[in-house]
Amino acid sequence: MIIETTPLPGLLRVQPDVFGDERGFFQETWHQRRYAEAGLDRQFVQDNLSWSRRGILRGLHFQNPGPQGKLVYVLQGEVFDVAVDVRADSPTFGQWYGETLSAENHRQLFVPEGFAHGFCVTSETALFAYKCTGFYDPGSEHSLLWNDPDIGIRWPLEQPELSPKDRQGRPLGDFPRDALSVW
Repeated sequence: MIIETTPLPGLLRVQPDVFGDERGFFQETWHQRRYAEAGLDRQFVQDNLSWSRRGILRGLHFQNPGPQGKLVYVLQGEVFDVAVDVRADSPTFGQWYGETLSAENHRQLFVPEGFAHGFCVTSETALFAYKCTGFYDPGSEHSLLWNDPDIGIRWPLEQPELSPKDRQGRPLGDFPRDALSVW
């Protein structure tokens, strides 16, 4: 397994070992001891699974209080996955990172606490999995505007399909400091 840093401190790109032959492949999606030895030492408390069709955009979500770190990956299909640093005093506050995750490339991203997270589906359908370091708390969830011009995410689609909650997302500049995480 290879764990690489990204331009945003704490956001990690993971390339798990994949063992394939003519029958298919085998891959560990999580092994606490191996991941810890490679530098990703977290305790996960909740696993989630999301199925979506092409053009769906989910996010950008974060929780405060009770932030969640997420180890995300795709079981079927392909997504463009995005993390935005919303840690108010971080040197990379308001910056984003995007990566294509797919069942083909087996990549994972670890999105640490203090980041907004979202993805859009670029294949016909996608089955998206994520492990969380904290429990989901709808009372502390916030939605960041998916196309906030001050952040400037270059999504691979122009008119995504959004949930009513995600259509109500706010620009990062509209969040009071106490709604954001601290680095």
